[in-house]
Amino acid sequence: MNKVELFIPCFIDQLYPETAFNTVKLLERAGCEVIYNAEQTCCGQPAYNAGFWDEAKSIGLKFLNDYQDEFPIVAPSASCIGMVRNGYDDLFTNSMEHNRCRSIQKNIFEISDFLVNVLEKEYFGAELVGNAVYHDSCSALRECQIKDEPRRLLSHVGGLELLPMRDQETCCGFGGTFAVKFEGISAAMAEQKVKNALAVKADYIISTDSSCLLQLQAYIDKHQLPIKTIHLVDVLTSGWANI
Repeated sequence: MNKVELFIPCFIDQLYPETAFNTVKLLERAGCEVIYNAEQTCCGQPAYNAGFWDEAKSIGLKFLNDYQDEFPIVAPSASCIGMVRNGYDDLFTNSMEHNRCRSIQKNIFEISDFLVNVLEKEYFGAELVGNAVYHDSCSALRECQIKDEPRRLLSHVGGLELLPMRDQETCCGFGGTFAVKFEGISAAMAEQKVKNALAVKADYIISTDSSCLLQLQAYIDKHQLPIKTIHLVDVLTSGWANI
């Protein structure tokens, strides 16, 4: 049995706890023994993106110390994986933590990347009836080079038809503090993404980043639109009671 360490980003911990529990279920079904350190907190991305690098480094140091480098570290968030793999270069290169950081960076994975490329498993017996589009988050696509992996996993979900949509790889408008500082632009970007999904008659917008889903669901709820956002992990654990 493969042992993995689970990293649950603060965003999911606070707003989408069910996705966290489903991540455990999915990894266990994939044949993994899941180790969870309850002392874990944040990877430091919010402080880093806001320019507070000293504070980000303090949080990042705690992150490095919260995990072993003996087992793979898996998270249901490409955004946080991108931070550790790339942002930590700015914080820890040529520091006392340099080697420790490099070891962690080589051993941390977004969950679709881990399932497809490390475990080489794609079918988990999930069922979700409907049409869906997949939203490529900026972090997944541009920082982690994740594109085919989620689609390969979704192709095995019973009853689900994955549809192409216009501007598939365009940002949803969240961007952390961008959504706060540039609210009008952010809302317009979310509007365009949702309209593109509705144009192909999708029932669901699926992504591997919950921050994108929060952004899009807020627009959907405000305008009471007939579409729903759902995390990739929640799709891959759908319908198990019927099996």
